[in-house]
Amino acid sequence: MSSTPTPSTPSTHVKTRFLILSDTHSSEPSQNTNNDAPYRSPLPKADVLLHCGDLTMLGHFDEYERTLNMLESIDAELKLVIAGNHDISLDETYYKRMGRHMQGKRFDADMPRGAREMWMGERARKAGVTYLEEGRYTFKLGNGARLGVWASPYQPEFCDYAFPYQRNEDRYNPPHQCSPGATPIAENPVPDWQENEGIDVIMTHGPPMGILDAVQNGEHVGCEHLLRAVRRCRPRLHCFGHIHEGWGAQRVEWAEGEQLDVKPEEHFKGADAMEVDRQRMEDGRAAFVDISHGGDNAIAFGRETLMVNASIMSVTYKPVQGPWLVDMDLEKAPVN
Repeated sequence: MSSTPTPSTPSTHVKTRFLILSDTHSSEPSQNTNNDAPYRSPLPKADVLLHCGDLTMLGHFDEYERTLNMLESIDAELKLVIAGNHDISLDETYYKRMGRHMQGKRFDADMPRGAREMWMGERARKAGVTYLEEGRYTFKLGNGARLGVWASPYQPEFCDYAFPYQRNEDRYNPPHQCSPGATPIAENPVPDWQENEGIDVIMTHGPPMGILDAVQNGEHVGCEHLLRAVRRCRPRLHCFGHIHEGWGAQRVEWAEGEQLDVKPEEHFKGADAMEVDRQRMEDGRAAFVDISHGGDNAIAFGRETLMVNASIMSVTYKPVQGPWLVDMDLEKAPVN
């Protein structure tokens, strides 16, 4: 990891709006008729929609169809989606092992193939959805911006659901930067800042350790290897879900220096919670934060990252938590 980078010049950027969802579990905004529920139709228009997984409760075709209907109804030029641990039929390895146990009479050995075709085929294209498997991607937006994304549906093993890895396995860092004592298993490691070629957003299903990851008993269940990787990469935005109780947003300032073999809490200097105007969220159908240059919560790209847990469901699986609407700067795309 190189020394602390210098933030880039705002004049080279394009302000871009992101609508962020996670853990919708086949619920649709139209189900909420109570005006106090921010997750209700129509959701705000955005340049980019990000859905961080748990599209369904258990990976059935009818659940995927409902979620695609919901995503199709949202006004966004680019819609990026990853799976989560509940989307079990999108994890073929897991489904072969546990699908019959999880789905009982509705088990179908061909479901992983059909689910993949649904999310990567004509039905997803009709909804305007781009389904992301683990890895890095680059997109050119209609507003002239370039968007770099690194995505992954995996998270530490959780109640034996899909896309798991063990806590002693490091899925995000290459062997020479692997967490001490962990087994390196990264197939698509998160790149360093100086190698990231403009990764603006990291999308994962699970949170990093110590950031918006506390469950009801106060235990932090995020991934320390992911935290280490996000610090190395330093994106503008890291969005996730998985832990419903963790809904919220924080601006994290990264620790200076190159030392990685530290305690999780020593990777960052501090994390400031983004205040939410409840009435504005209800009226606008989303919690809003502006991290662009000149915004109320502008970040210093390369020194700070906005962390967002966008779980729509409460811990009791009620779709009462708001999406996040984030304005941020992206670099202009190169002119061909």
